[in-house]
Amino acid sequence: MQTRFAGPLTRRAAWVASVLWMAVIFGFSSLPGSAIPGGVGAYGHFGAYAVLGGLLFLAFAHETAPGRAVAYAVLTASLYGVTDEVHQAFVPGRVPDAADWGMDTLGALAGAWLALAALRALARYRKRPSGS
Repeated sequence: MQTRFAGPLTRRAAWVASVLWMAVIFGFSSLPGSAIPGGVGAYGHFGAYAVLGGLLFLAFAHETAPGRAVAYAVLTASLYGVTDEVHQAFVPGRVPDAADWGMDTLGALAGAWLALAALRALARYRKRPSGS
């Protein structure tokens, strides 16, 4: 059985950071289409949700095994991505797009996986004998 990660953030701080980042995403999704800089598109979705996936991983890693924390983080971020796309249907100049949701989900997967890899590397570094 895999052990849980404590991570660099406390459980509460990780959840607060996740919710605040969701609010940032909501804020950007509330911008009318004319206010969005050109060229952001899929890269913006991927990057924003990579951050969210990493933060959610850190929150879930306090509660469950790392593999499950990745799965829960990706599922939660992906579901939030669905609500984000629905929200955009009500914003002038914006439309829901399944491709954007796909990029949200891929970004969340990348972010959660990178957070897991970083915590594992940190754990290995901390276990090194001193003087090496």
